[in-house]
Amino acid sequence: MILKGTLRVASDKSITHRALMLASMTKGITKIHSPLWAEDTEATKTIFTGFGVDFDDENGNFVVNSSGIAGFKRFIPARPLGGVDAGNSGTTARLMMGVLAGITQWFPPIFGDESLSKRPMKRIQIPLELMGAEILLASDGETLPALIKGSKDLQGITYELPVASAQLKSAILLAGLQAKGTTTIIEPTATRDHTELMLEDFGIEVKRAGNQISIQGGQTLQSPGDVYVPADISQAAFFMVAALIVPDSDITLCEVGINPTRTGILDVLEAMGAQIEVVNQRLFGKELVADIRIKYTDNLGAVEISGDLVPRLIDEIPILALLATRITGVTVIKDAEELKVKESNRLSKTADLLTELGAVAIEVSDGMVIYGYPDRELFSDEALCSDSDHRLAMMLMVANLVTVGELNIHDKHAIQVSYPNFEKDLRGLMCQSMGIL
Repeated sequence: MILKGTLRVASDKSITHRALMLASMTKGITKIHSPLWAEDTEATKTIFTGFGVDFDDENGNFVVNSSGIAGFKRFIPARPLGGVDAGNSGTTARLMMGVLAGITQWFPPIFGDESLSKRPMKRIQIPLELMGAEILLASDGETLPALIKGSKDLQGITYELPVASAQLKSAILLAGLQAKGTTTIIEPTATRDHTELMLEDFGIEVKRAGNQISIQGGQTLQSPGDVYVPADISQAAFFMVAALIVPDSDITLCEVGINPTRTGILDVLEAMGAQIEVVNQRLFGKELVADIRIKYTDNLGAVEISGDLVPRLIDEIPILALLATRITGVTVIKDAEELKVKESNRLSKTADLLTELGAVAIEVSDGMVIYGYPDRELFSDEALCSDSDHRLAMMLMVANLVTVGELNIHDKHAIQVSYPNFEKDLRGLMCQSMGIL
């Protein structure tokens, strides 16, 4: 089925989380335009409701009315005897640890679902304890649940990140905002900078020099009044790949965030030879957005994805791996160990799923090697399981566009955490190709 037409994909999940958090920490009213409505962002919103922050729905936008972090009420869990429920959202859990580090009380435990409870949290604990917070992790000392006692005497630190992680960086920045003195973070390589940009949108001075980011504690958040959330480039990537593997497809994706720390997907597709146009660039606050037109392109070339490019497309690697199976040649993915601690072990699970479909994808210690055979038929008679990982469920739904027969995706409900309307939007492009609006 050909894909044609225009689509605004789901709004950016990373930016929605940060908008909800900073608006909640800021005294006054902030309107968040076009936020992502999904299970992950609902988890963040529910937590701040427990602190007494009011959220009103105004035609799909969030109007946030807060007394500011200094005026937070004593936390009331959403469920009796519950805690701070982050659901499946690593962003919620890790960034909230930074927020709570400056609030002086023992909190009910931060916990998550089965998947989130396996993800590493000690990397967050270490710098926050250096700043003065007290944090207890699960009995293994590595994972959720986490008990946190914040401190009004947090001290700024200089900290070199052991891994390239925007979530770790953001947690330290949010704690640093509440600390005394200057907090400086040294990154091994640049990661997405949505937190820095949004802090600046809320009136906070963030200093950047090379791979160092510094924030002076004690600054006061000021509401910009309106925050505009662009469409998510990580979600757009699934439609880009869909257009590239379905002959005669031609789609335009509107208002997509093209923050340079997130555009690795565009660099890779252009290196492969894909027909892409990035037009109508403009700003949403401090975030750069554009419309992206992408057409089916024959004879794409295999590439290597490694080094500093990887943090700029970490969430897009599963869908790029699917694309690699349809390209003649060998695609090599390296330096992607961080995928092992996502909602699933995405390295091994992506390779396993592509192999189950009949492709040749081999996991290596830090990535994958994919041998592309465009004429090889992909199919599976068995039910396929994404391990409840939304990115993998979406990858399988895109793969279904070119498989022989309909795939049985056992747990495609996983897409609810980030893109509830994904299947509807995919079918919408099919309908537009047939002239059905």
